Amino acid sequence: MNLCTPSQQRDYIPISDHALIGNLRTAALVSTDGSIESYCVPDFDSPSVFARILDKDKGGHFSVSPKIPFTTKQIYLPSSNVLQTKFLNEEGVVSVTAISQKPLLHWLIRRVEVVRGKQAIRVECAPAFHYALAEHRTSLVPDDTIPANSENASDKQKKAGFESNDLTLDLRFIAESVIDGVPSPSVQLHPFDLRPRGHKGLSICVDLDLTEGQVVTFVLRTPPKVTGKQHNPDPTKEQSQQLGVSLGQLPSGSNLRKKEDPLLTKGLLRDLLQGTNDYWNAWIRKSTYDGSWKEAVHRSALALKLLIYEPTGAVVASPTFSLPEFIGGTRNWDYRASWIRDASFTLYALIRLGFTREADAYLEFIYDRLKDKNPDGSLQIMYTIHGEKLFPEKELTHLDGHKGSKPVRIGNGAIDHIQLDIYGELMDCIYLGQKFGKPLSYDIWVAVRDLVDFVVAHYNEPDLSIWEVRNKKRHFTYSKIMMWVAIDRGLRLADKRSLPCPRRNKWLEARDELYEQIMQKAWNPDKKFFAQSYDEIDVLDSAVLIMPLVFFATASDPRFRSTLDAILKSPERGGLTANNLVYRYNTAKSDDGVGGEEGTFCLCTLWCIEALTRAGEFDKAALQQSITMFEDFLQYTNHVGLCTEEISAAGEGLGNAVQGFTHVTLISAAFNLSRTMKGKGF
Repeated sequence: MNLCTPSQQRDYIPISDHALIGNLRTAALVSTDGSIESYCVPDFDSPSVFARILDKDKGGHFSVSPKIPFTTKQIYLPSSNVLQTKFLNEEGVVSVTAISQKPLLHWLIRRVEVVRGKQAIRVECAPAFHYALAEHRTSLVPDDTIPANSENASDKQKKAGFESNDLTLDLRFIAESVIDGVPSPSVQLHPFDLRPRGHKGLSICVDLDLTEGQVVTFVLRTPPKVTGKQHNPDPTKEQSQQLGVSLGQLPSGSNLRKKEDPLLTKGLLRDLLQGTNDYWNAWIRKSTYDGSWKEAVHRSALALKLLIYEPTGAVVASPTFSLPEFIGGTRNWDYRASWIRDASFTLYALIRLGFTREADAYLEFIYDRLKDKNPDGSLQIMYTIHGEKLFPEKELTHLDGHKGSKPVRIGNGAIDHIQLDIYGELMDCIYLGQKFGKPLSYDIWVAVRDLVDFVVAHYNEPDLSIWEVRNKKRHFTYSKIMMWVAIDRGLRLADKRSLPCPRRNKWLEARDELYEQIMQKAWNPDKKFFAQSYDEIDVLDSAVLIMPLVFFATASDPRFRSTLDAILKSPERGGLTANNLVYRYNTAKSDDGVGGEEGTFCLCTLWCIEALTRAGEFDKAALQQSITMFEDFLQYTNHVGLCTEEISAAGEGLGNAVQGFTHVTLISAAFNLSRTMKGKGF
């Protein structure tokens, strides 16, 4: 445990020292010292209201912490995404439970309770609307959401309102005691001024002197718009069931104006906390996984569920934006969109764990994209979580960036890149869906057939490929492999479902030509590895580790095995592996048009583990190496089992967090490694 010393000039908290909470619409990063550092409202891709992780002075935060030095512990409740942070010192222990409530009330709830001794607590709510660009007005007004017969109902109890031109928030609270004879604490909200540090409006704070048994629960929400008409004075049975609250716990005559806007009571808050925990417990119990590393797999599944945008079924690549891939570097990207590339891997992970409902919802999102192809028959490499094709990239020059890592970017200019590999991931996704999900309709098959025809017409063209290089197109080996996958899965679908395939012979010819082409043009006969591209056969790239994972080549094939051996060498010896962690490629040897350094790539490490696992079917030493490498990797997940995008040479988490692609491939690697170990008697 690290000692935290409260200070108004608080510095940045490392990227890995955060946990994630969410409500299937958006998500929030919560630091180990109790600060909400990243939060976009109301959706993942909405402008931020808290972005302290990108600017410690003016980014905005919602913090709860002791006023004297303390140590901290942070955990998720078992089988849940309900987060508990504890602050400990000689004076006492405080527990802060945080949820972003689901399913109906999209509230951010923070329950502060002293469980031993006493603590002086400082709570600050300092929103910075629209990426800290928009001004806002702050008010303290009587809280009319407290029932008249409540002990909290008082002319003195006020709620805080924050109003910008595009968004309104309010901060409310309930104070109580859970020990007989201990009075409820006194709570008074006060304005305080962070405008000298760059804020665009007043913030709200409260200083609490709490003793054992005293509890204050804060609720931050977007209040429903007032229509000028009061609704039914008492909650109906249907409304209370939707809230997950029994009728007996809402007072009679509670003047429930809207089902999403109940009056605030102790019973309601307790039910929301318990109901949210029960929701996560019930969801993860549906998992069918019974292999090794079950805790890590289930934590990855729970993290992946937090990245699902429930209204459309899309999976956001990451709920954060512009966190650096190298501290002080320029590789800072916005991943709050849904990449086609992630589709097959996400679907595979969901299906393998038994979550077919989420898999079917994601497939429906994909099928809707097939109905809206570009005029030339192509697809975007990514779509917004709403299914839109525009995600314009901008630089926010007023934000300092995490630990000075500039520029801070929103949107992603790669959305209109030509990356031909996506058709392979998409076709693999559809193929997997047919094996384990809903049957394919004829109309969707026609759209799928058109996609394969598009690949057949373009497989000899260069592109920008998986790593989204920003200078010149090349004949990337990964893209060629995935275009082979696209054609192969189309042929398999036609055969297995006896679907009409009028261009079958053309598809067969193109698939075989691509295979031969890769073997001849991507292979470096001198260095004995598959290269990054046909254009630069001296450059090694760990993306080619995908070969056995998509059944392009077996892991025991001598060409692939020698490529794997080359990647497993240290960078000093020409390879890409350091401390059992794998780089994408050597940025000094491969000009990607971005510049700057980066860490090892978690996705590539897990692909390497899975490639070794497949080689382990025939080589016991390779299987043992994959086990060691996987267990080493798990040490780089953070204190609550979450993964970042990259890991520095010093073991520091880098890039956007939480990274969905990393958790997806962790599930896949664990599933296949566990199954192989069982088959080999490990």
